[in-house]
Amino acid sequence: MSRNQPTISKGVDQVMIWLYLLLVGIGLLAIFAVTYREGDPVLASFLGFKTDYSKQAFFFVLAAILATFILLTDSKFFTATANIWYAFGMLLMLLVFPFHSEVKGTESIIRFGSIQFQPAEFCKVSVCLALAKYLSRPDTDFTKGRSQLIAAGIALLPAVLSILQSETGLALVYFAFFLVMYREGLSPTVLIVGFSAAVLVIATILMEPNTLAIVLTIIAALTAWSMRRQIRRRKSVLVSIVLVWLLCVGVQRFAVPFIFQNVLQKHQVERIFTLFGTDNPYSGVPSEVQAASGVKKEAVSDYNVKQSKIAIGSGGVLGKGLLKGTQTRYDFVPEQRTDFIFCTIGEGFGFVGTTTLLLIYLFLLFRIAIIAERQRSVFSRVYAYGVASVFFFHIAINVAMTVGLAPVIGIPLPFVSYGGTSLITFTILLFILIRLDADRQMVLR
Repeated sequence: MSRNQPTISKGVDQVMIWLYLLLVGIGLLAIFAVTYREGDPVLASFLGFKTDYSKQAFFFVLAAILATFILLTDSKFFTATANIWYAFGMLLMLLVFPFHSEVKGTESIIRFGSIQFQPAEFCKVSVCLALAKYLSRPDTDFTKGRSQLIAAGIALLPAVLSILQSETGLALVYFAFFLVMYREGLSPTVLIVGFSAAVLVIATILMEPNTLAIVLTIIAALTAWSMRRQIRRRKSVLVSIVLVWLLCVGVQRFAVPFIFQNVLQKHQVERIFTLFGTDNPYSGVPSEVQAASGVKKEAVSDYNVKQSKIAIGSGGVLGKGLLKGTQTRYDFVPEQRTDFIFCTIGEGFGFVGTTTLLLIYLFLLFRIAIIAERQRSVFSRVYAYGVASVFFFHIAINVAMTVGLAPVIGIPLPFVSYGGTSLITFTILLFILIRLDADRQMVLR
């Protein structure tokens, strides 16, 4: 065999492989715990491709075949074709508009017979590669605003397309790539502005519009008073304060209502207001009528999250055991094999099981960070942090929404939730990283 020809094991991080297999195994076990019914022949069910766990096992076989091909591929292939991947991903996203099928409120899925494919999931691979390619170019000066705007455009274009396809949850995942940009030199001001915008949106939800406008005006006045010396020297400081105040009021008065009424779906808006325990002013039902008729109580209580928390709490310390969870076995929790798979583990294996799963994820993220920092090329480092950012966002939001700390936006738990597109996408993301890491001693790419 040629010395430069890639092999399947040379330089491969074995720890990552075992973590991957462990998480996929946990996912298959959790899906089996949800969908298996007493009396079903287990072996025949796995081979019959009729149950969810047998389908997930089949998806794993496909993912393993793809992973093998990736490990046998020269890592230079991914650097050379990164832009082609991105163009292909955008083409798939555009094909959704004429060929989509509406499934559970989303218009982001293309059907091939009984098989469903979601390009918005796959595009995470495309963005990760394209962003790594752009930031690793010798002529890219990421300290310049133009370069930062181009990088942001690469990440946000599929997010915009996802929103147009009524898939807001996956659209938010693409904002995770700003963490990669921050690692590569993006000004902390951008993250501060983003965090401030999130705080302003939350304040808009929790406070009356007029009250919030008064609070913003008081904050602007206090800021101007504290900076009065700078304002005397430079009038532009006062102009900046006024502009920021106008921007905040504009977001509060116009941007947030527009998003709630025209961008987000009704059930998504309801979930957001449910999270904060406030009336939904966009429901079309006055709060007085809701209170008098009892409508508010039913609308605001998110059934999915409530049942999920009951399932996790009922698991106790050690859990009820495999196939013994009443909440998950009797379909009290909707979408328990996909978005709410974490509560299945919580009920079956308790605090010990969920903590163990989170520790495995934490170890995976730390391992990816270690791999990122030992890379010799900018491309590989950026790609590694892109993978870590996507995984972190999925894990944090999925777990938070199952315990009521985040609104339900419908994103899967990596390698554990049921779904062929998500499993294959996460597998491709991880194994491209493993391949790049295996070739890290090569000449800089």
